[in-house]
Amino acid sequence: MSGFDTVIVVDWSARSAPSPARPTADAIWIGTVRDGAAADTTYLRTRAAAEAWLAETVAAERAAGRRVLAGFDFPFGYPAGFAAAVTGRPDPLALWAALAAEVTDGPDNANNRWDVARRLNRRFPGVGPFWGCPPGEASADLPARGTERRDHGLPERRRTEADLPRAQPCWKLYTTGSVGSQALLGLPVLHRLRERFGADLSVAPFEAGDTGIVLAEVFPSLIADAVAARQDPDEVRDSVQVRVLAEALARLPPDRLAAMLAEGDPEEGWILGRGHEDALRAAAAAIPNLAPPPLRDDCFALPAGVDWTPVDEALGLLRDRLAVVVPVEEVALAGAAGRILGRDVVAMRPNPPEPNTAVDGYGFAAAAGQGAENRLPLVTGRAAAGRPHGGAVPEGHGIRVLTGAALPPGVDTVVLDEDTRADAGVIAFRGPVRPGANTRRAGEDVGEGDVALRAGRRLTPPDLALAAAVGHGTLAVRRTLRVAILSTGDEIVEPGARIAAGQIHDANRPMLAAILERWGFDVLDLGRCPDDRAMLRARFDRAGAEADALLTSGGASAGDEDHVSALLQEAGAMASWRIALKPGRPLALGLWNGVPVFGLPGNPVAALVCTLVFARPALGLLAGEAWHAPQGFEVPAGFEKRKKPGRREYLRARMRDGHAEVFHSEGSGRISGLSWAEGLVELPDGALDVRSGDPVRFIPWGSFGL
Repeated sequence: MSGFDTVIVVDWSARSAPSPARPTADAIWIGTVRDGAAADTTYLRTRAAAEAWLAETVAAERAAGRRVLAGFDFPFGYPAGFAAAVTGRPDPLALWAALAAEVTDGPDNANNRWDVARRLNRRFPGVGPFWGCPPGEASADLPARGTERRDHGLPERRRTEADLPRAQPCWKLYTTGSVGSQALLGLPVLHRLRERFGADLSVAPFEAGDTGIVLAEVFPSLIADAVAARQDPDEVRDSVQVRVLAEALARLPPDRLAAMLAEGDPEEGWILGRGHEDALRAAAAAIPNLAPPPLRDDCFALPAGVDWTPVDEALGLLRDRLAVVVPVEEVALAGAAGRILGRDVVAMRPNPPEPNTAVDGYGFAAAAGQGAENRLPLVTGRAAAGRPHGGAVPEGHGIRVLTGAALPPGVDTVVLDEDTRADAGVIAFRGPVRPGANTRRAGEDVGEGDVALRAGRRLTPPDLALAAAVGHGTLAVRRTLRVAILSTGDEIVEPGARIAAGQIHDANRPMLAAILERWGFDVLDLGRCPDDRAMLRARFDRAGAEADALLTSGGASAGDEDHVSALLQEAGAMASWRIALKPGRPLALGLWNGVPVFGLPGNPVAALVCTLVFARPALGLLAGEAWHAPQGFEVPAGFEKRKKPGRREYLRARMRDGHAEVFHSEGSGRISGLSWAEGLVELPDGALDVRSGDPVRFIPWGSFGL
């Protein structure tokens, strides 16, 4: 490996406002590789959040004894002569300090870079060297266009950028490729990292790189072809760049990387890997493809001789044959709610991190509180949350402690304020007091190294609290599953549209879209498609290119106009599962360009039941979630029904007066029953005679995630 345990590559941003909540380009992306494994990617919306992430992550890595290389995609130095003109000496690190004193950058990305550029330009004759700004910011001191500059006396580019067509000059502050703004707003952050980590951090090539932390300038476009070769259609390119470059650097031979870090101009700096592009490309080409494997072509094939498929058998087949199809990415803790955890969260520190008091009171060693009446002298000072006492408490003495305070050495028991009397530096209380009373042990909740959260869990707000408490600022989560939906049939028209004889409004698509969004998936709405094989093929092709799964409604049986089934048959990856349930017997399953297709019945009641019973757990597996089995409850029946054997039945139901009542009609065309209901009553496969008061299984909508 590279000689570094952890490699971090940062794609910086000069945005003047927070980046969108949904990951996008031109934001801050960070790729992180540990021990040569696949890179995690982190999306951050502001520079303040990124600075906090970097400081916290690097500190945690060093606390674990790990050596860190951190690369940033903006210039570390300026063309020769600039540093000396600003600071009086050709020292790029002195220039970092000068910029840190000049630049203000708020938590919302609001900053003063235009004013800083004007002040810097005034130090030089003529006009420039900095240029580029919004129209309202242009002035004699800061031209909007580079062609308006003259006679400032500085080179346009550094040596490392010569003959590098993709590299932009560090004087450019605005529009595409504005690395000048990235540097003005990024170098102060690096200066503060230098201040924080001191002698444990060095900057290549300005300082010897034998420290625990090394900062280096990087340029992902050095290996643009290798990045393009590993581009996932659904992955933001900036994310790909940091991921691939971090993995390539981590795979370089240690001596080759050490030589690269030592190269460069002592004033202008150097792009790490400049002149070694072939070695970086070779390292990138050697990166294994760790994306989830595609599903087998026969994943939906039924065993030989199977005709009617019981519900439990169908669910078992889906559970055994489907697997996760979306990769893992690293996100900030604040953006992880609702996402599916991609790796176990292991506690980096115990919770509580140290013994502490659960109440306001007085602390002492347990042996000093075993008498019927106890009097203890108090030591000077107190212990409060975040403000430890700082010394040991002698045997036979007590100390004032406040809730949450770390227990000083010599203290293992606390007595409540209300149970004491204090006067002239002495407390009195009755005993004996239980040893350890009113205290919390270090790690009594979660110990260091324990698994706090298991992969496959959809993260809740309390999960984020636990992850934060055990030391995590980012989490590895699965990329959100993207599910396409499509309604088929000549008779279907858009909701609210004018309707002709023989037509019906599309009830399924809005229902399915709302369900999928409630489940935390991204929805690709492919609209309505008439009974036209070529048009349907085009929609399938789009789903195959842009989605991870496809839900269709209608056309899933074996009739002349059942084109969903016919297309899947043509592709050679079609299974028509005749499932023994009511409502919703036909379920067409197949693959289209490797994407799973769930062909639901066209009837809205049957479509909903099949979606809840089969698509919910299947899509969860594809998304990286643990298998979802809905929680049902035995309740008294508020209805009577005689059921024949052979099929499992789902009745629209709701709870009233402690009993499950069912919709007055079992007709699968009665959509109003779905709105009326609060869940489903599940009746087993065999014959059944339900009488009022008999126990039945009621599954509320909430158990299906609705």
